[in-house]
Amino acid sequence: MRIFKKGEETNSWANQINLLEADANEDEWLESEYEEGQLSIDVYQTPESIIVKSTIAGVKPEDIDISVNNDLLTIRGKREMDDSTIMDEDYLFRECYWGTFSRSIILPIEIKTDKIDAYLENGVLTVTLPKAKAKKQVTVKVKSK
Repeated sequence: MRIFKKGEETNSWANQINLLEADANEDEWLESEYEEGQLSIDVYQTPESIIVKSTIAGVKPEDIDISVNNDLLTIRGKREMDDSTIMDEDYLFRECYWGTFSRSIILPIEIKTDKIDAYLENGVLTVTLPKAKAKKQVTVKVKSK
């Protein structure tokens, strides 16, 4: 972003072009510096657990990091391209995402963090988060005074 000095013309054609170029360079820097894919997930519950599933093909188990901080579940990872011999100009389509990805969700209930289980099978990551206690509906009777 360009900052104009006092008295400098801000509406000239050259200044407008400079502003557009500066904005384009700033956008390019932001995109390249913070580019990270977002992981798509399905979340459902059973009476005993919350289950998180995600298609995560092409990622090795050691490249996946799963953490729970209070009620926030975060899944991070990295998908690396194996074949670096293909030149960019040789691609006809390039739709697959390669690089780092992450996804964080707030868990709706308390879980047993020491009992979390995660496995990768046929490109699908499954994370099982056991519920800490079954939610029981409690009825409170209102008394009059």
